[in-house]
Amino acid sequence: MPRSGALPLLAALVLALAAAAAASASNSKGAPAATDFIRKSCRETQYPSVCMQSLSSYGKPPPRSPQELARAALSVSADRARSASAYVGRICGPGLRSGSGAKAKSSPARDCLENMADSVGHLRDAAKELDGSLGRAGSPAFRWHLSNVQTWCSAALTDENTCLDGLSRGVDAGTRAAIRSKVVEVAQVTSNALALVNKVGSGH
Repeated sequence: MPRSGALPLLAALVLALAAAAAASASNSKGAPAATDFIRKSCRETQYPSVCMQSLSSYGKPPPRSPQELARAALSVSADRARSASAYVGRICGPGLRSGSGAKAKSSPARDCLENMADSVGHLRDAAKELDGSLGRAGSPAFRWHLSNVQTWCSAALTDENTCLDGLSRGVDAGTRAAIRSKVVEVAQVTSNALALVNKVGSGH
């Protein structure tokens, strides 16, 4: 009796292991396809290696459509911009945030901090717009929503470049180099995000 009772249990265990193996094989087949899609899409951006590095490990499941990939790129850009903004605030001290005194209010570093905060807001707005329903591809609603995303993404990139331009004045070399390295990284992923957003509307 113990033997015959153990047989169904063994059979169930074998079936469970087989199902797990099949699921694992299916996932392993899907991952390279997603990576190929990201790689091919990133080739059309200005900074393909940065694009691959920032998006290849983004989320699960990985993006599989131009819209999903553009949304992921915008989210990455917003995260990097927020991180860079916090870094500028730390490296330049608490007085930068409070803006005490005319000098602090007009400092290039403070202007950069404000530009980066604006950039974060624009990128979040763009990601939120792209996350909603764009409507039927090629329709007026689709073009309107996509135009909003492109406008916000372009505005974010302008904010980041304005920050970089301002750092050439009145900032010591060490601070300038430290801030610049962070903001350049953000500008690169934002440029890539805009290129991927433009791909969403291509052909329509």
